[in-house]
Amino acid sequence: MAELAEQLRRELDRYSVGGKLPSSRSLVERFRVSPVTVSRALAQLTAEGLVVTRPGAGAFRAPPRTPLAATGDTSWQEVALSADGAADVVPRTVDASGVTVCLATPPPGVIEFSGGYPHPSLQPEKAMAGALSRAGRRPGAWGRPPLDGLPELREWFAREIGGTVTAAEVLIAAGGQSALTTALRALAPPGAPVLVESPTYPGMLAIARAAGLRPVPVPVDADGVKPALLADAFRATGARVFVCQPLFQNPTGAVLAPERRPEVLRIAREAGAFVVEDDFVRRLVHEDAGPLPRPLAADDPDGVVVHVCSLTKATSPSFRVGALAARGPVLERLRAIQVVDTFFVPRPLQEAALELVGSPAWPRHLRTLSAELRARRDVMTAGLRLHLPELSLPHIPSGGYHLWLRLPDGTGGTGRTSEAFGSGGEPALTSAALRTGVAITPGRPYFSAEPPAGHLRLSFAAVAGVEEIVEGVRRLRAAWDEVRPLGSRQGA
Repeated sequence: MAELAEQLRRELDRYSVGGKLPSSRSLVERFRVSPVTVSRALAQLTAEGLVVTRPGAGAFRAPPRTPLAATGDTSWQEVALSADGAADVVPRTVDASGVTVCLATPPPGVIEFSGGYPHPSLQPEKAMAGALSRAGRRPGAWGRPPLDGLPELREWFAREIGGTVTAAEVLIAAGGQSALTTALRALAPPGAPVLVESPTYPGMLAIARAAGLRPVPVPVDADGVKPALLADAFRATGARVFVCQPLFQNPTGAVLAPERRPEVLRIAREAGAFVVEDDFVRRLVHEDAGPLPRPLAADDPDGVVVHVCSLTKATSPSFRVGALAARGPVLERLRAIQVVDTFFVPRPLQEAALELVGSPAWPRHLRTLSAELRARRDVMTAGLRLHLPELSLPHIPSGGYHLWLRLPDGTGGTGRTSEAFGSGGEPALTSAALRTGVAITPGRPYFSAEPPAGHLRLSFAAVAGVEEIVEGVRRLRAAWDEVRPLGSRQGA
């Protein structure tokens, strides 16, 4: 689509203003592309203001845009946005860079090892299209839904969570990010500390900071968060919230060990604190994972856990349907904040979710996805071990969509960390990788404090297939060779 749009953009000078472009049929025949590709290319030019379309008549060259009026003076906003009114208020500057790196589309020809969502080839597009079509014909599908969500969808999420969780304790949310935002706003006032895993998901750190909260890191290892350090952090900070991903943690891929699960709940309960459980990739389990542990919420009779889950990762970035589950008085606060913020999740999307998860295509899709993710993980792991043995891969996850690698310390006789191989070398390697045609994610945004070393996160789900993974690792090797001499000189 991008190539066709660029070709048509170059040919626009052939037509006078208001001149008619070739018909869609002729473009299909000339460029040997599908009608959908032609439609999307024309839509792109229309969005750029270069073309106007008239139903039944065709596409025409648009008149030149009227020059924009001179912009006013917005410098006053710097004062307004920084005037918090009190010296002890946490600054509300929002850094979304850690999120946008996973959402940005790389330039054409760049292999996407930075993506946060599965490639379209891994998405159940046909099943989702059918679900949307059927949902739109359901009685009342375009009316206002119940504020808490459709009862049938709440019941489905309650069964998925398991334990004693009931539909009455579930709220339908507009995806995991929205649910996390609601949870943090409900559980902690501005200026309060919130305990987070270290490293952790940058989007959650952005949510916390945007709400004026102070993220406090608690280290994780291959078995998840360390209970002793979690208890220390609660005592030292007086925090009343701990946010964690017990299953296939982002970015490490760790699974909270069975013996640590009750410990985490006990420690939080004794601290009078909530555990926000972000169960974000349960449906992205790999084929060789074996039985999964239940969500923490399934084993929590006391309302310690506020559970967040979503269908988005296993479907599409635009299929933003998720759930919040909680019990006790906190549920009403969650409900009130969600209603104030968003009113409700659009009913057609909820109806489509019901149609999708109730169809025979849903379990088939999950099985296919599970097998494909395992194959991609294995290909990337083998390629890294063969071509980039300098990068440490301490844990190979059995779920999720990425690998977490540690860069060499690169210490020399002085004991100082090399700029190329330590945390300061992440930008150099990221830039070099982009020059060689592969987009990677640096590790620094995953830490709320100073990182212990340089890291990279590589996604194997956002690419078209295993061939791209092989080529991407080859390009990353070239990028590594480009920055490695710098590290050797500095470490010498």
